[in-house]
Formats: sequence, C-alpha cells, structure tokens
Amino acid sequence: MELQVNGRKAYAYTGGKPFDTALPALVFVHGAEHDHSVWILQSRYLAHHGFGVLAVDLPGHGRSDGPPLASVEAIAEWLVALLDAAGIAKATVVGHSMGSLAAVDAAGRFPDRIAGIVLVGSAFPMKVSDELLAATRDEEPLAQDMVNIWSHSTLAHYPSNPGPGFWVIGENLRLMQRQKPGVMHVDFTACNSYAAGSDRAAQVRCPALFILGRRDVMTPARSGEALAKAIAGARVVTIAGSGHNLMAEKPDEVLDALVAFLRR
Repeated sequence: MELQVNGRKAYAYTGGKPFDTALPALVFVHGAEHDHSVWILQSRYLAHHGFGVLAVDLPGHGRSDGPPLASVEAIAEWLVALLDAAGIAKATVVGHSMGSLAAVDAAGRFPDRIAGIVLVGSAFPMKVSDELLAATRDEEPLAQDMVNIWSHSTLAHYPSNPGPGFWVIGENLRLMQRQKPGVMHVDFTACNSYAAGSDRAAQVRCPALFILGRRDVMTPARSGEALAKAIAGARVVTIAGSGHNLMAEKPDEVLDALVAFLRR
C-alpha cells in the first residue's frame, strides 16, 4: 500500500489483506537500517485475525521516498502524519529498537492518537559506541557485520526456524545491505542522540508492553526493564534465548506476547 505522507511516497505492508480503517489499527515500525519486512510473520498473522495492519517503511528506507529522518522526534511526528494519510484516528504502535523510541515519543506527545504501544528490543538511553558510530559513517559494511553479529544470541541455525531455508543471520545481513548508503549512520545517530525518553515515558497513559530478549547485547533487557518502570502499568515479557532480532529469532514467542496484549 502506498500513501502520501508529508508530500512523499510512503510504503506500508498490509499483511496480505486490504487495509480496513474500520478495524483496530496496528502500525509496525522497524529499527535502524531495516524496513517493513522484519515484521512479516507477525503483521501477516494479525492482518488475518481482525486488525488493520500497516507495517511501514520509514522515509529513506525500503520503498519509501525521501531522506531518512534525523531524529526520533521527527519519526514520531511522521507516524502521526501517516495516521492522517491513512484515515486512522488512533492506532497501537509496535516498534523495534529505534522504532520503539519513536513509539514512546509519539505516545507521550500525541496521546490522543496512540491507543497502545509495544516496545520490542527497547532501551533508554540507546547509546551507540563511538567506534560503531564512526563505522556507520566511514565503513558501512563493517558496521553492518558488527551489528548483525551483536543482534543475535547465536550464529547457529535454530531447529525451530519458521520455514525450510530460513537463515536468520543471512537474512538480516542482506536486509541491511539493501538499504540506501548513508541511512545507517543517520539512524544510529538518531538513537544515540535521543534524550527525551524518560520524560516521554512518564507522560505515557496508554497500555504498554515491553518484549525484551534476555540475551540482547544491543539493548540489554535490564535497560528495557528500567524504562518500563517509568511507564505506569507497563507489562514486560522477557524471552529467553533471544538477542536483539527478536522477531526473527523467536517469532512465535513475539507473536504470542503481542496477541495476549492486544486481547486485553
């Protein structure tokens, strides 16, 4: 599905079903150097079970036009503009990593537009080491390799892979490689620079769920749990044996947590 958001083309995957504004709306927001495809398994299931799904490509990512947005605040504002373009009064936002920061920011600043938030692989502050940040600018292939290794709890295949030939490590690396040059540095700089997380979390009044990986070294579970304490009534689900790329490493567990939250 293509929308015009702030005068530019924005792509959103609808889960294989026509988007219906009469259904409860779910907006899935990817993290740095990713696109909508990280949510394929979860978004497709929910689109076929009673929800209107938009798994977006943020500006400059995937099939969406424009330069990448330089701050978490700008991403949050773009999400509200997306809701306007899609004719959605209120939506639950499901965000991974950088996308989770945007979800918190949007919920804190635009409470009348956000029905709930699900923060996957989240933490605040989301600081990036000087070495990695420099690599995203000067040696992008090296930075992609570093992030890909750190985003997974193991380099081995999982016996419960969702389908034959599904290679978690290779898929994630190829996904990063197909993003436009320069996007990675903008994204990681936005995460590193975001300073309003605690203030925004304290302003959140909608239901909130954290889905964290116990073996996540990019956004450690303890940091996500600390952020959850700043949001009144936030629930936390910690998935054993998963790193930062929870949606691919533990897709069923992520989906189960999402479904349980949405049914409440």
